[in-house]
Amino acid sequence: MLITELFNIKYPVVQGGMIWCSGHKLASAVSNNGGLGLIGSGSMHPETLEEHIIKCKDETTNPFGVNVPLLYPEMDRIIDIIIKHGVKIVFTSAGNPALWTAKLKKHGIKVVHVVSNVKFALKAQEAGVDAVVAEGFEAGGHNGKEETTTLCLVPEVVRAVKIPVIAAGGVGSGAAMLACLSMGAQGVQVGSLFAATEESSAHVNFKQMIINAREGDTQLSLKKHIPVRLLKNEFYQQVKALEEEGGSAEELAELLGKGRAKKGMFEGDIANGELEIGQVSSQIKEIKTVEQVMQELITGYNRALTRIQLLDHYR
Repeated sequence: MLITELFNIKYPVVQGGMIWCSGHKLASAVSNNGGLGLIGSGSMHPETLEEHIIKCKDETTNPFGVNVPLLYPEMDRIIDIIIKHGVKIVFTSAGNPALWTAKLKKHGIKVVHVVSNVKFALKAQEAGVDAVVAEGFEAGGHNGKEETTTLCLVPEVVRAVKIPVIAAGGVGSGAAMLACLSMGAQGVQVGSLFAATEESSAHVNFKQMIINAREGDTQLSLKKHIPVRLLKNEFYQQVKALEEEGGSAEELAELLGKGRAKKGMFEGDIANGELEIGQVSSQIKEIKTVEQVMQELITGYNRALTRIQLLDHYR
C-alpha cells in the first residue's frame, strides 16, 4: 500500500517529529500543504502535548500524527492523550514497538516505527506496525550505532519486510526523494529541511546555524551513550574531547545533563546547547516557509524524474 493511501495524504512526504522543532504550527503547515505533519512529543510534557494536539486540530482538517519516543517517561499519559483526542497516526521510535502497538491499533490508529537496521524492522513488523521508517545515519537526532547510510539501509529493509517502508536520512531535495522511491521506499521522511522553516518552533539562532552549516559541520557523537548527530559547536567540542579521552557512557551522560537540547534548539544557546541536525543541513541556504519547501520538493522530484526519463537509453 502506498503511504499516500495509508495516511490519506496528497504527497508521500512525512515531516520528522523532531524535538523542540515540531510543534503544532509546523505539523499543521505540512499537513495543509499535502504532506503528513508530526507533532514531536519527545520535548513535551503530557499536558503540553495535549495543547499542541488541540491547536493542530484547529489549524488543519488534514491528517496529522504524533511522534512518540517510547523510552520517555509518562508513556501511559502520552498514549491516553493521543487516544482521547482521536489522533489517527502515531510514529514510534527509541524503544520496543510491541509495548504499545496493539493498544494503539485497537483504537484505529495507524502505527509506524522508526528503525536503523533490518533486525529492528523485522521486530517492528512482527509487532504489527503498519509501516517502518528506515533511517540512515545521515539523519539528525538519534541514530543507529551501525552507521548504515540511507542508500544501503533502505533497499535492505525493503527486501526484508512486507509492509511499506519510508526512507529517512539525507533527504534534502526532490531528486533525493526520487532516489529513495526508486529503491522501493513508498515515501520519505524529511527532518532538517523542516527544522529550518519559519513554522518550526526551533529558535532562530539554531535555524541560522543550520543555514550557515557547511559540508562536514555535523558529526555522529555520544555513541557510547545514545548516538546523535550534532552540529560542531562548543558543546560538541567538549563531547569530542571526552570521547577521545575514552570517557565512559556515564561520563558522557553527565556532560550531557538535562535540558541540553532545549538550551540549544529551543532557547538559542548555540554555544552550550545540543544542536541536533542532519548532514543535509549543508544544502540548506535560507529559512523558508513550509509551503516553499513542499513546492520545491515536488517540483524537484518531477524535474529529476523527467531528467531520468530523457536519459532512458540503457536498454
